[in-house]
Amino acid sequence: MDLKYILCTGLICCCMWYGLAQSDPSECLKANAKSCAECIQAGRNCGWCTKSGFLQQGEPNSARCDDIESLITRGCEKDIENPKGSQQIDANKQLTGRTSGEKVELKDITQIRPQKLTLKLRSGEPQTFPLYFKRAEDYPIDLYYLMDLSFSMKDDLENVKKLGTALQIEMGKITSDFRIGFGSFVDKTVMPYISTTPAKRKNPCTNGEVCTSPFSYKNVLSLTNDGSKFNELVSNQTISGNLDSPEGGFDAIMQVAVCGERIGWRNVTRLLVFSTDAGFHFAGDGKLGGIVLPNDGNCHLNVEGLYTMSDHFDYPSIAHLVQKLSENNIQPIFAVTEEFKGVYKALHDLIPKSEVGVLSSNSSNVIKLILDAYHALSSEVILENSKLPEGVSINYTTFCKNNSSPEEGGRKCSGIQIGDEVSFNISVTAKKCPNKGEKATIQIKPLGFNEKVEVNLEFVCECECHKMGIPNSPDCHQGNGTFECGACRCNDRRIGRYCECSTDEVNSEDMDFSCRKDNASSTCNDNGDCICGECVCKKRENPNEIISGEYCECDNFNCDRSNGVICGGNGICKCRVCECYPGFSGNACDCSLDNSTCISKNGQMCNGRGTCDCGRCKCTEPKFQGSACEMCPTCPGVCIEHKDCVQCKAFQKGPKKETCDQCDFEVKLVKKQAELPQPGEVPSIAHCKEKDEDDCWFYFSYSVNDQNVPEVHVTENPECPQAPDIIPIVAGVVAGIVLIGLALLLIWKLLMIIHDRREFAKFEKEKMNAKWDTHGNPIYKSPINKFKNPNYGRKVASL
Repeated sequence: MDLKYILCTGLICCCMWYGLAQSDPSECLKANAKSCAECIQAGRNCGWCTKSGFLQQGEPNSARCDDIESLITRGCEKDIENPKGSQQIDANKQLTGRTSGEKVELKDITQIRPQKLTLKLRSGEPQTFPLYFKRAEDYPIDLYYLMDLSFSMKDDLENVKKLGTALQIEMGKITSDFRIGFGSFVDKTVMPYISTTPAKRKNPCTNGEVCTSPFSYKNVLSLTNDGSKFNELVSNQTISGNLDSPEGGFDAIMQVAVCGERIGWRNVTRLLVFSTDAGFHFAGDGKLGGIVLPNDGNCHLNVEGLYTMSDHFDYPSIAHLVQKLSENNIQPIFAVTEEFKGVYKALHDLIPKSEVGVLSSNSSNVIKLILDAYHALSSEVILENSKLPEGVSINYTTFCKNNSSPEEGGRKCSGIQIGDEVSFNISVTAKKCPNKGEKATIQIKPLGFNEKVEVNLEFVCECECHKMGIPNSPDCHQGNGTFECGACRCNDRRIGRYCECSTDEVNSEDMDFSCRKDNASSTCNDNGDCICGECVCKKRENPNEIISGEYCECDNFNCDRSNGVICGGNGICKCRVCECYPGFSGNACDCSLDNSTCISKNGQMCNGRGTCDCGRCKCTEPKFQGSACEMCPTCPGVCIEHKDCVQCKAFQKGPKKETCDQCDFEVKLVKKQAELPQPGEVPSIAHCKEKDEDDCWFYFSYSVNDQNVPEVHVTENPECPQAPDIIPIVAGVVAGIVLIGLALLLIWKLLMIIHDRREFAKFEKEKMNAKWDTHGNPIYKSPINKFKNPNYGRKVASL
């Protein structure tokens, strides 16, 4: 086993153990396991405690099954049954490298490893192993050319006749061991696929063309390395004909896949070139010709290589075809015309390891098409596995070349060249044990290759302690059970922790009476079931909540709480009563016996103003508050409280001048405020600024040292305000009034000048606009009125 394999396996194990840590711990208790075997199948991290006396009174045997951490917490550390799965490499031949021109026997070529291994699976616990694949150089190839010989392929046949030797020359550049075969197909030989008249059966073609009788499929040439023989036999082929457009190609593909001995397939790369210019019939189409039997997937070739059962069995389905191609490691290449490219592309999507190429009108490009398709198929690896046993799943993770993205759920890698190595991580997980723990074998193989990995599966369905079980043990009530793994596994029709009861006695009144505490009306306090005269307590939805006791009267979740936590997190709830950890007391274990939390910064207990109760200060004077009775919201401040004493001590004045000896501290004078002690130099310091009766400010600091002695520092020179100079103030006010008056007068004079100038300018403007002479009165009106006689000057008409 090489270093790479070991490193990869180590990484896998780390991931597996990480996943193990993430499992749900409640799944073990919810399983209600009656035995160790049932317990280890409940979850990958479930263990069974075999310790005697482990169960509390009223707990069932299923309480022995729990996740590993919980069992250790409950006191079962050395008596836990927790078997693990394992893996063993049985065959691991090294991959074949480049041969440097030397011929390697087929049996000595290895492209996949390991070749065989054994996995022991425990329910829910994956076993992961690495699988490596490397394309070998000069690997043998078998190619079978399957051609549609309906009349529309007449011109294509002429080119195929020369295919054998030409293709052998081209494939010789890839492998030194190449074989080729040939087969042809038309369709089923019943109506409506062909004309069944005698003349048409003999020659289905028209216009004087000579054609061979229609047939379903014929193996013309089994696989051979003689290219000239291929050319010879194909040259003797004659075109045929049918009525409908779709052909019976699926029948032919099925026979090529399942008739391995007749075709001559070897365990090498197998290629099937399917050449046609039409669509295909599939399962169900046979009903048109009265054929209803489904295709049986067996070989039905006669001595002449003809498919003899085409008129009896329906066409195969696509799924059936995929299955047979996969089983026989055959990779199809669909060489079709442009018209039907889309149809066969859709078919390619359903058949893994297949390719589609477009033929020219006369198949002249068939060699290039085959070579391109071969390179595309051989450059990808797709893993598949055989049918899995019930309850077993498999998962693939791929590490492709150049870190390219894996495809098809981690099963596929593309772009692989000869000599490239790719790896897969394969995880196998069992969800349950099969019947009686029977062994199973699965196979994993790359599609289109003959090599495979054989994986033998063994299932961990029992604990090791099961082997040491004592059948009909006296510990199980007169031999009514097998004592194994610390508990009794009862015989049929026996129940109870010690198998002491028969199933016929379970509901008797005498047994129910022994489950009633103090002659109560309810059995087991309605928290359990009375089995064999003994209370078996119910399980809670929360696996951490346990009901116990002779009458299921106890539990571990109904104790007093502090801050919403059972027993304040400082004790264990036993039978609804808190058992406190050392250093704690009280009904909810919320009373700390540690007094260190009550010590104030000055070293006193609660600053000498209270007592320590449950780790908290209770102040004796109501005015004090705080965690150490350090605050007094209603008290005068330190500055105000000591102001008078500081005055009398430092300056010999103030209200306490006559009683200064009553002040219980001494002061130290400093020259300026900056010299006072600063915060951080001494603990709990207060800086004060107060005013004396002379309206002078003085500064001092107050603190208490470690000996609880006050220390007071005072600036030696108070800051007194100076009296104001009256004369400059009065002179300034008078000068201000005078200046303001003069300013107002000047402003008034300026406004009047501006107003007069505006009025004069208006007068001048009106004067210039006058339009009459000084000698005429513009409003004069003459007093003389003139009237004209309208008849003046007319001749008087004669009467």
